[in-house]
Amino acid sequence: MKTVSRHKKTIIDIISILFLVLFVYTASSKLLDLGLFELRLGRMPYIAPYASLLSWSVPLLELVIAGLLLLPKLRIIGLYASGILLTLFTIYIIAVLQFSDDIPCSCGGVLAALRWDDHIVFNAICMALALTAIVLNKKQHKTSNG
Repeated sequence: MKTVSRHKKTIIDIISILFLVLFVYTASSKLLDLGLFELRLGRMPYIAPYASLLSWSVPLLELVIAGLLLLPKLRIIGLYASGILLTLFTIYIIAVLQFSDDIPCSCGGVLAALRWDDHIVFNAICMALALTAIVLNKKQHKTSNG
């Protein structure tokens, strides 16, 4: 029984590390070229008026989530936050694709090379990983408490 619990913990740890790397990478790439990130946000439909605020708050939020994922006692909060942030971004992408013609990508680094439908698939996979880790965490706690 302990082997199953260890496997669940290992899967949760791997997913958490993947998200940690993803969020540190995306936040860093945005902060390293903050002016360009803000410019791209300023060209995005619906959020242009908030570009200045978002150019700082999004990477900072990503770093906070990465910090939560790094700390075992707060990891579950980080997993929920990861899932929520990815879901919100995915909803935004879908809405923009439905209602806008010109859609600049405000992503940094390697992710900027993805097409919009690739972003949706990537985000869906990440959301599924977050959900998997959350469910495994709940099952692990039920097993250890019950």
